[in-house]
Amino acid sequence: MGTTSYGMRIKTALEFDDAVAAITLALSEQGFGILTRIDVKETLEAKLGVDFRPYVILGACNPTLAHRGLEAEIDLGLLLPCNVIVYAEPDGAVVSVIDPALMARVTENPRMHEIAVEARSRLERALNASVSPAGLTDAPR
Repeated sequence: MGTTSYGMRIKTALEFDDAVAAITLALSEQGFGILTRIDVKETLEAKLGVDFRPYVILGACNPTLAHRGLEAEIDLGLLLPCNVIVYAEPDGAVVSVIDPALMARVTENPRMHEIAVEARSRLERALNASVSPAGLTDAPR
């Protein structure tokens, strides 16, 4: 798994559609539902007439963590849901997730740290499981 200053990413040999299905299932196993799905390829084609690689942005939300976060920081909604991206590469796909620690730092609210640690752990498990769907297991929600 690789990281950036704002997220975590993993490369998979899965085809694009399979990678989207795998991360969706893996997120579900960690208690996250998909609230939004933005098909970037379709949108860019429709709005700009340009061709772009298969690319989706998924808005993932764990209701329990979101509720705790909003109780601690009412304006946290500006940073929700957690974005997950999947895009095609010539030899598979890349799956990336936002790092909740970044969201916690943005709020400057110390109560957000514990929530961010748990969210990051769950997102990391989902990311790792998405490259090996057979490894998915029931996890606490």
